[in-house]
Amino acid sequence: QVQLVESGGGLVQAGGSLRLSCVASGSIATINSMGWYRQAPGNKRELVATITSGGNTNYADSVKGRFTISGDNAKNTVYLLMNSLKPEDTAVYYCTARIRIHFNFNLNDYWGSGTQVTVSS
Repeated sequence: QVQLVESGGGLVQAGGSLRLSCVASGSIATINSMGWYRQAPGNKRELVATITSGGNTNYADSVKGRFTISGDNAKNTVYLLMNSLKPEDTAVYYCTARIRIHFNFNLNDYWGSGTQVTVSS
């Protein structure tokens, strides 16, 4: 009933930039928040950044000052601008959203299938 589709991943050299996008679609009544997580091989999935519908943001310490999350409520879209990328940022990046669908009072978390970001040294 809800789909999250990420785009914008790829291969970049250290110090470079990428912008990820994620669009939510489906039977959406309201979006409470959206965000990005990442998972590197052998590691647990970890928070990168989140943004609420009101614009409040939260970042992992490892990306503060380098990554910027933003959203477009009218388009049900969240962006992640990643600057000064490092090899340790290499991971699959997943979009997530906390959504209430039509005819349902509950908020549920939905996930995209992920987009690969590879930073070469």
